[in-house]
Amino acid sequence: MLDRLLSHDRPRSRLLALALVVVLVALLVAPFAFPGAKALAVAAKTLVFILLVASFDLLLGYTGIVSFAHTMFFGIGAYGVAIASTRLGAGPAAVLVGTAAALLISLLLSLVIGLFSLRVKAIFYAMITLAVASAFQTLASQLAELTGGEDGLTFRNPAWLAPAFEPFDNPVLGVTLDGKVFTYYLLLAAVALLFLALLRIVNSPFGRVLQAIRENDFRAEAIGYSTVVYRTWSNVLSALFATLAGALLALWLRYVGPDTTLSFEIMLDILLIVVIGGMGTMYGAVVGAALFVLAQNYLQDLLAFGAGALAGVPLLARIVSPDRWLLWLGLLFVLSVYYFPTGIVGRLRTTTQARRSDA
Repeated sequence: MLDRLLSHDRPRSRLLALALVVVLVALLVAPFAFPGAKALAVAAKTLVFILLVASFDLLLGYTGIVSFAHTMFFGIGAYGVAIASTRLGAGPAAVLVGTAAALLISLLLSLVIGLFSLRVKAIFYAMITLAVASAFQTLASQLAELTGGEDGLTFRNPAWLAPAFEPFDNPVLGVTLDGKVFTYYLLLAAVALLFLALLRIVNSPFGRVLQAIRENDFRAEAIGYSTVVYRTWSNVLSALFATLAGALLALWLRYVGPDTTLSFEIMLDILLIVVIGGMGTMYGAVVGAALFVLAQNYLQDLLAFGAGALAGVPLLARIVSPDRWLLWLGLLFVLSVYYFPTGIVGRLRTTTQARRSDA
């Protein structure tokens, strides 16, 4: 049953399976095991990035296409929910209408970009997507009447997802179940279903063709597969899943602005997570997103603790200063690339396969 649920794509490594179970259990019990607004926000961001990175890996890791327009589709999903909720009022209908409109816009844009741009060489396609994403970010900042401009849009969720919604008088396991907790579990359920759908796609005959195109597009074309068609559909599917990730983020934050979804820094984060987790492995999105988001949010706290412990050694205290957290984050990334050139998942699977071969 579990094998079918995972589309026969097993972790193929005990350590990887253990890591996935730890991440899954941590996300399941996050509201109860890790009380506090920050911990829940980190867990929610991890969920959104798992879906966002997995959707990008469909494009980069499985098809071999480098695109910088992924955050554009991410932003379209978020702005779709925000604009619909501000114009139609808080309610499930506004969320559904906004999500549907965002999916339609992403479908048309990704189809146009795919058909007109995927015929060119990889570097030119990457530059075209970067230009389109930059233009969209500028457009979102300037259309203040529609998007709120640089200030963004703040909106209300449906009543049962609002923080003030508390259906139970007494806490459950020490936690007050409110709309924020319900929103978190909505994110968890949606990301789990969409991630399993992505697993099914990459392990289907369609996914096998995408991997063949990644390895040798000329050979795939020679045996009868239209590489432009398959690349275009990969681009479309990746954009649609990114749009849904943006809609989920909007529901969680109840705010959308250019910096929350459209910034190039988010695109860089996606690329880093893909490299850390492992390209061409959906499980790499889970491991990479969990490690990266944790480091991004708690590395400063860890360095502050280290600086306090080393207060008597001025030089070391300055080296581990919380102000230098970006330096340490960069160093951790360099070390991960050096020791895990195929990503964490790729390294674990290779090590397991080598051990089995020796046995």
